[in-house]
Amino acid sequence: MTTSIETTSPTAEPDVAADLVARAIGLQPLLRANAAQGERDRRVTDESINALRQEGLFRVLQPRRYGGSEASMRALVDVSAAVGEADGGTAWVVSLLNSGAWLASCFPKQAQDDVWGSNPGALVSGVFSPLVESKKVPGGYRVTGKWFYNSGSWHADWGVLSMPVTDEDGTVVDMAMALLPRAELDLEDTWFVAGMRASGSNCLIANDVFVPEHRIMSVGPAIEGDFPTEFTEELLYRSPLGPFFAVGMVGPQLGLGRAALAIVKEKAATKGIANTVYTRQADSVAFQIQLAQATMLLDTAHFHAHRVTEDIDSAAAEGRRLELLDRARVRADIGWAIENVVKAIDILLYAHGSGSFAEVNPLQRIWRDSEVASRHAGILPMVCYEIYGKALVGSEERITHMI
Repeated sequence: MTTSIETTSPTAEPDVAADLVARAIGLQPLLRANAAQGERDRRVTDESINALRQEGLFRVLQPRRYGGSEASMRALVDVSAAVGEADGGTAWVVSLLNSGAWLASCFPKQAQDDVWGSNPGALVSGVFSPLVESKKVPGGYRVTGKWFYNSGSWHADWGVLSMPVTDEDGTVVDMAMALLPRAELDLEDTWFVAGMRASGSNCLIANDVFVPEHRIMSVGPAIEGDFPTEFTEELLYRSPLGPFFAVGMVGPQLGLGRAALAIVKEKAATKGIANTVYTRQADSVAFQIQLAQATMLLDTAHFHAHRVTEDIDSAAAEGRRLELLDRARVRADIGWAIENVVKAIDILLYAHGSGSFAEVNPLQRIWRDSEVASRHAGILPMVCYEIYGKALVGSEERITHMI
């Protein structure tokens, strides 16, 4: 594959981002060896989690004030893609927990200190689709409800969880994100799925949990990139919420695509094509065309994903707001990248043959992980294209606030 994984970014020193990617590549043999066990357990193995912690790969977007790398969106994508080459479920957990760290870094200092003051290595998960009620009380809110599909739930110490904001009469007046300690939440083991099993995307439950005011952040301003953090000189935490919401989910897909391509290319020199004269797939013109098609699709996915990170990182570095049309195109770019990866993997499985679906073949897990992850509501390609199309024609209709 010809795509470069250069990690230069306006918001991070190139050496920092490149070092993080190198660490992820160094862990690939371990993560790959543990992938099947993680799928069986429906959670990333403790050995993999501990190795990722030791290499600082959950701290890509954490502020330097707490010992994080405070790198860039490009670094997030490239690190999670490198992990995804070894295992999709692990990459999803890495990407989403890093995204949670970024969200926590947008809260006021007092809230950030709650999370990392005594535990700088604390991990933060996040969910934006609540079935939640809140009640205004002195100093904050009492929250009761459920948050499904909380990726990395087994390993998180905190959650950034969406909630309605109500007034004294119980009327909903705003939507917000709240930081809640995992110790005050219950976990319901609900993640029984066909793919991305290791992501452990279970349900978190709050039963009349108190959330102080300083750990609540309004969604409306966050959509425009206005956050309550006092550290306005930290360029990384200027990005609008909508584009960030989508970009965190593309890296694992890029890695899955690269992994599938590598496996199919490697086997082509020794694997034949049944019921043909070919004893080596590599000699078949049909196979060669399929390999070229898949590689071009993966190149396209990388180009669009990296254009997104360049746009987000550059705007943050320059203190420039991304206009609505630009933010809508970010969503379309991510949808396009996802769609191209899914198509590429499909072609590669046709090229490799029915052996792709043997339980011992990692291609079948790559295929299932990619197919399941691509159905996440935040990156559905057709929804992303509709968002962009409405912006292109100047429509004022908003089908989502995550733009």
